[in-house]
Amino acid sequence: MARKRQAASGGTPATVAAARAGVAFTLHAYAHDPAAASYGGEAAEALGADPLRVFKTLVADVDGALTVALVPVSGQLSLKALASAVGGKRAAMADPAAAERTTGYVRGGISPLGQRRRLPTVVDASAAGHPTVFVSAGRRGLEIELAPADLIALTGALTAPIAR
Repeated sequence: MARKRQAASGGTPATVAAARAGVAFTLHAYAHDPAAASYGGEAAEALGADPLRVFKTLVADVDGALTVALVPVSGQLSLKALASAVGGKRAAMADPAAAERTTGYVRGGISPLGQRRRLPTVVDASAAGHPTVFVSAGRRGLEIELAPADLIALTGALTAPIAR
């Protein structure tokens, strides 16, 4: 697979972060349909990618602290498993406005990379079973493909079985 790095001087905060870190990645753009029922499902279909390799970025509130969860678009986040993974007791989906304000991205384009404020992050353990995974590159209609180990390193993430 051809790899390319985007110059650190352009792109989204996510692509700038990946380029500055020197990790290999590939950008994939597609025409976003505002009427799409699922941002992640739309990305997988538009790219012809296995939905198990396309991860959605979800922001949850775990005991009062915003936390990022990455799970395959074909699955759902187990809030109980997420709370347990970070040593918390209770988790709920975060208020969308708080997620946007804290990450610096809009819903449907929230990337785990290059966030305004780095949040604790948990990547579903299934990511390790793929040579590369796709996550939002910071805007609707743009995905970044990179090795799971690079995603984990760039976000300082934990891995745990948080998808169901």
